[in-house]
Amino acid sequence: MTDIKSLKLKLVQQLACIYQNINLSCSLDDIASELIETMVITSNSLEPHPYANHWSQQDVIMITYGDSIIKQGQAPLKTLAEFMDDYLECINGVHILPFFPYSSDDGFSVIDYSSVNDGLGDWADIKAIASKRRLMSDLVINHCSSRSAWFQNFIKGEGIGHDYFFTAEIDDDLSAVVRPRTSDLLRPTPTAKGLKNVWCTFSHDQVDFNFRNPQVLLEFVRIIRQYLDAGVNIFRLDAVAFLWKIVGSKSINLAQTHEVIRLLRTLIEHAQNNAVVITETNIPNSQNLTYFGNANEAHCIYNFSLPPLLINTLITGSCLYLKRWQMSMPPAQDGTTYFNFIASHDGVGLRPVEGLLEQSEINTLVETMAMFGGKISSRTSEDGQQQPYEINIALIDALKGTVKGQDQLGLARFTCAHAIMFGLEGIPGVYIHSLLGTQNDYEKLENTAQNRSINRHRWDSEVLNQLLADDHNQHAKVLASLTKLICIRTKQRAFNPNATQFTLHLGLQLFGFWRQSRDRRQSIFCISNITDQAMDLPLGELNLIGTETWFDLIDGEVIADITAVKLLEPYQTVWISNVA
Repeated sequence: MTDIKSLKLKLVQQLACIYQNINLSCSLDDIASELIETMVITSNSLEPHPYANHWSQQDVIMITYGDSIIKQGQAPLKTLAEFMDDYLECINGVHILPFFPYSSDDGFSVIDYSSVNDGLGDWADIKAIASKRRLMSDLVINHCSSRSAWFQNFIKGEGIGHDYFFTAEIDDDLSAVVRPRTSDLLRPTPTAKGLKNVWCTFSHDQVDFNFRNPQVLLEFVRIIRQYLDAGVNIFRLDAVAFLWKIVGSKSINLAQTHEVIRLLRTLIEHAQNNAVVITETNIPNSQNLTYFGNANEAHCIYNFSLPPLLINTLITGSCLYLKRWQMSMPPAQDGTTYFNFIASHDGVGLRPVEGLLEQSEINTLVETMAMFGGKISSRTSEDGQQQPYEINIALIDALKGTVKGQDQLGLARFTCAHAIMFGLEGIPGVYIHSLLGTQNDYEKLENTAQNRSINRHRWDSEVLNQLLADDHNQHAKVLASLTKLICIRTKQRAFNPNATQFTLHLGLQLFGFWRQSRDRRQSIFCISNITDQAMDLPLGELNLIGTETWFDLIDGEVIADITAVKLLEPYQTVWISNVA
């Protein structure tokens, strides 16, 4: 049971780190008390264990918008629930991207955090989904919409929100600020108190909060409590690396930001013991890893380096950089794990491979993706130059060929990418448009003039069901192949997110790793031919134990001779296990 006195002391210490050198109108003790009361933490609440793992090999998260599938006359959230019930029995979690009223950025410019967008459904629909699957929700914590009531009160100079936003002076030195956009950082805004220059990390419709004001923190804790009550189990802290700003600094990954995350984890896991915090920090790999803290910060971090590295591997036919990266990645300690993904509603970020891929490799990746119909988004670098920041492309199009051009092996290459991802240490997240093999949506791109729209197609339910009913259709083939892999994965103890993982050394054309269950009873050798040519796999190099029977979990074949040479077709993956 929770010792409220000890919890309060811990919160006061965390608050002291956050608000050092800031004059507050109330005491840290009072703020801590209000935080505990807001989260409804009592002495009857369970005391969390910092090294508890709230996940297993059964956890797979589908990433989707609330209206990725629509049916005439039905709330999209109900349509989404029907789709998952009909086709995704093997997937136990869903990340519904921002389902709140918004003004831009496909949901990430939130107008009202307390409401469900009535174009999607209502809280009853959210709770119905959460009753069947683990529900991940975005906490868009860095900024909100300029059309929100809070920002309108900021303009009026009174009411809730009038002091929620971060401003700077036009002559402040902001040259060091790191941003993922090219728009002006400051938005001049006439207010009742004069002209204010509002800090906008992303766009002028996305106005940044000022967490120096403890009321902003308390507001978000109230929001978290509401989401917990609605069944949210996983909190995705969107763009959280930019949360704390200091004029004259880079204003990214600051110490106060890390401490805010630690405080939120403290509150969330005391309020609901098995709830999970995941940080969305699309930044270089070494910086991203710091958000684990010491099992006291994020439970999970996005493995942002995986998508560009894996695509690079499959289009070049060499796993050199992917293998180097994997060997350098620390095993996640208990209480933490990686969130693996290779496609999402956003593009393929390039900052996470800074220092991992040679510039020539990045250039080749960008050129190849453009050849396959992708769009390239840029940012302004610290030296004022424009440089590629993100590749916007549907994954099935990204993998429809190699650096040599398009070929007939796209589906095999696409399936191989997922087989690798499903086997890796961590929790897999799979984008709905990957499950459906959705291609680049050029019509939506033209309508919105936003590069990210290329990978945000909206399916008509009737059309989709007809396509999936045809076993010869590519969409049906993709769904069948990926759900088969997922169903196999969820039954393997060696695929526990925190099970042991070692990289295998099989040359640069075969990418492999070994997983062992925590009880050491199951081993799985995950090996993929990442080239467009058939390759020999010398089974003898795996040192399979001769007293055990080995199986390929994917095709069901028994490995009769553990010293033989097995031929792997282009992009074929084997999961060789001692447990069928």
